[in-house]
Amino acid sequence: MKEFKDKEKLPEGWKRVKLGEVIKYEQPWKYTVKNEKYDPKHGVPVLTAGKTFILGYTDETTGVYENVPAIIFDDFTTESRFVNFPFKVKSSALKILKSANNDTNLFFVFNLLQTVPLKPGSEHKRFWISEYSKIDIPLPPLPEQQKIAEILETVDNAIEKTDKIIEKYKRIKQGLMQKLLTKGIDEEGNIRSEKTHKFKDSPVGRIPVEWEVKRLGEVFIIRAGGDISKLRFSKFPDKEFRFPIYSNTIENKGLYGYANTYTYPENSITVTGRGTLGFAVPRFEKFNAIIRVLVLIPKCPVNIVYVSEYINSMINFEVEMTGVPQLTAPKISKYLIPLPPLPEQQRIAEILSQVDKVIEKEQNYKEKLKRLKQGLMEDLLIGKVRVNNLIEVVL
Repeated sequence: MKEFKDKEKLPEGWKRVKLGEVIKYEQPWKYTVKNEKYDPKHGVPVLTAGKTFILGYTDETTGVYENVPAIIFDDFTTESRFVNFPFKVKSSALKILKSANNDTNLFFVFNLLQTVPLKPGSEHKRFWISEYSKIDIPLPPLPEQQKIAEILETVDNAIEKTDKIIEKYKRIKQGLMQKLLTKGIDEEGNIRSEKTHKFKDSPVGRIPVEWEVKRLGEVFIIRAGGDISKLRFSKFPDKEFRFPIYSNTIENKGLYGYANTYTYPENSITVTGRGTLGFAVPRFEKFNAIIRVLVLIPKCPVNIVYVSEYINSMINFEVEMTGVPQLTAPKISKYLIPLPPLPEQQRIAEILSQVDKVIEKEQNYKEKLKRLKQGLMEDLLIGKVRVNNLIEVVL
């Protein structure tokens, strides 16, 4: 989106105003929580404008901000949140923003705030009075503000609904993993119970009698990733560069780029050795890995999805805190893992993979909605597309 200070022609009926003319602020001091020992579920929500948003809940009933909706604006980071429920705040660095008159829709302005290109650098200063209140913004008549706000809120509600679905299936998967990775599933498709099946003691706890316990080093050849500087690679795949390179990050499952050759075989596992330690991902194709990634190559038939899920949910890797925390091949090789018979590993993996597919589908839909909202903001908030000409928002 172009900066608001650009004096391009606005649609008829729109005007250019300063944020400080249409938004008033209130200091948060009388709404600041006194006791920071929060309850995780009950009470008045204590807010921050950052990613966490709800820090917890307090039993304090005085000094609650109730004149909602409002925007909370972090004067140092410039992060902001739209709030439509009573709240208290933790930081005195916040400002509480409201419409200064009856001709301004607060949610419209909140979305404009998300597109302001001005972001803080290394300086530590308060931004609302010194910078933000002086920014010129395009402002349509109130009915058009309200219609734009309604459209953007519809997309936000769809994103929120999708988030809840994702969290629901993550909880379902977590519950399944706790059962499947410790009790397993028999040939009839039933999760085992000590009332109906035989169990035994093991170094990793009670497990079905059919299972074995082995060190990762017994089941896998464990290697550290290599020096990719010797590879020819590209950020994007094509006919020549078709072998993935994986890094030690978990974003996008650590995809770094693509090379014209490969080092490791398909049906292996990568485990992050630096950064987010111990994050395991099954790799079904030939690939490469950077030096801070561990690669587990099976010595015997094993289901790599089952093993990856077990590593991620059941193993708590201990690392030396001297220097840079990291996992090494000798360290990881000593950790124990229960191994059901291969057909049972496959049954467990299939169930968990089905849930993963639902989660991935919803995550992809969420990304689609976020792109849709971004496009709508770029078009609607500066009048490039008028709401009267917008036929339908397809969710």
